[in-house]
Amino acid sequence: MNEDAMLIVHVHVQVKPEYVDAFRQAAIENAQASVQEPGVAQFDVVQQVDDPTHFVLIEAYRTPEAPARHKDTAHYAKWRDAVAEMMTAPRTSVKFHPVFPQAGA
Repeated sequence: MNEDAMLIVHVHVQVKPEYVDAFRQAAIENAQASVQEPGVAQFDVVQQVDDPTHFVLIEAYRTPEAPARHKDTAHYAKWRDAVAEMMTAPRTSVKFHPVFPQAGA
């Protein structure tokens, strides 16, 4: 596996029902700032159709080091702190490498 390959992270967040709208707005603001980072290729916020309290952040980074740089930004810290009490449990993440299409191909 190419260690320089793009890294894709799916971050699962379960939100308390009373905070769905606030979480959604905070996540959108974070995503809008995140896509401006040079190491971020894509940053999507999706909401589950049959469970609107479940969100997935789909983060595509150009390098394996880019997620750490993302976590050093002011907008990430603002989002992290703002949503901490909105979640029913700590968020979880799963990391992937792209298979098709290949990044940069």
